[in-house]
Amino acid sequence: MKRKKPAKTRILLVEDHQIVRQGLVQLINQEADMEVCGEAGDASQALAQIPRDKPDLVILDISLPGMNGLEFLKHLKVERPGLPAVVLSMHDEALYAERALRAGALAYVMKKESSDELLIAIRKARQGQVHVSEKVGGSIFQKFVGTKRPVESSVGRLSDRELEVFELLGRGRGSKEIAEQLRLSVKTVDTHRGRIKEKLNLHGATEMIQRAVQWVERENHGG
Repeated sequence: MKRKKPAKTRILLVEDHQIVRQGLVQLINQEADMEVCGEAGDASQALAQIPRDKPDLVILDISLPGMNGLEFLKHLKVERPGLPAVVLSMHDEALYAERALRAGALAYVMKKESSDELLIAIRKARQGQVHVSEKVGGSIFQKFVGTKRPVESSVGRLSDRELEVFELLGRGRGSKEIAEQLRLSVKTVDTHRGRIKEKLNLHGATEMIQRAVQWVERENHGG
C-alpha cells in the first residue's frame, strides 16, 4: 500500500509588486512541502480571498496600498486567529519586527536576506514558532527581561498609526489624502501629526515633512 504524501503548506501571498510575487511563487512552488494557493495585491483583497483559497499561512509586506501590513495583521488576528503570518519586507526590522509580532505575525524577514531565510521562517511559523534575526531576537528578549534595554530611536517611539501617518507624509501625502487612504477623519490625522511633532521634538509642519521625507528616503535606500 502506497504511503499518502503529506499535504503541502498552502500559502497566500499579499504583495503589491507583481514581479516580487512572481519570484516568490517560483521559489515556493519548487519546494516539496509548500505551494502558493493564491495571490493578492492588497490587504482587502487578501481578506476576501482567504475563505476561498483556504491558506495554511500568509506571507505579507508591511507597505501595502490602502490598509498597511500591520493593520492587516490585526484584522487577521481577530478574523483568523489560527492562521500564521510571515512578514517579508524591505523595512528595517529594528523598527518593524517587534510591531509585526505584537500585531500577530510569527516571523519577520527582510527582503535583503537569502531565500533560505524565508523558507526557514515559513517552516517555523507553520509549526507555531517565532522567527526573527538573532539581532532583533536579542533586543526583544532584553526588553522582556528588563536588562540592557536598547536605546529606542525617536521614530521608534511613534505608535503604529503615527508611524503610518509619518510615512505617508514622507511620501508627499497631505492630511486629506492620508485621511482618505487610512479611512480616518482629517481631524484625527491632524491629531496624529501633532503627536508626531511632539514625540520627534519638531517645531513646525515644514520641519516634520522634511524629517518624514528624509526617513522614507533612508528606508527605501536601506531596502
